[in-house]
Amino acid sequence: MGIEIERKFLVINDNWRTLGIGKVYKQGYILTADNMTTIRVRIIGNDAYLTIKSKTEGISRHEFEYSIPLEDAEIMLKTLCDRPLIEKVRYTINLDNLIWEIDEFQGENEGLIIAEVELKSETEVINIPDWVGEEVSHDPRYYNVNLAKTPYLKW
Repeated sequence: MGIEIERKFLVINDNWRTLGIGKVYKQGYILTADNMTTIRVRIIGNDAYLTIKSKTEGISRHEFEYSIPLEDAEIMLKTLCDRPLIEKVRYTINLDNLIWEIDEFQGENEGLIIAEVELKSETEVINIPDWVGEEVSHDPRYYNVNLAKTPYLKW
């Protein structure tokens, strides 16, 4: 069983751009009856994943991720996932022994750039880089599953 402990921030400048290389992500969400469990289908290049996440409590939640055949993921994205799909380029930056992920959204979420950092505990102290602004960890509008329901361009 995996636990994801993650903080999210808005990105306020381009100082991060020279620090990481991006990969294109395409992902969608399958609705669940309880609206608390999240089922995500994701394609990164030629790799595909099915992820199940529990409701977020604070900045933590259970997360289970499994590799799946690329063809299956493509069919799921076309037939099972709500619209719009989440399209983004994710940049990975190693800084102060932490991995920062910068998501530059495209499509209906264009203009939104979010920095995420996964932690070992909710109380872990981190150094905030100069390109990181307001923390939005507790604002559900910034969860990818909610960006699929109410895209950034419609706020």
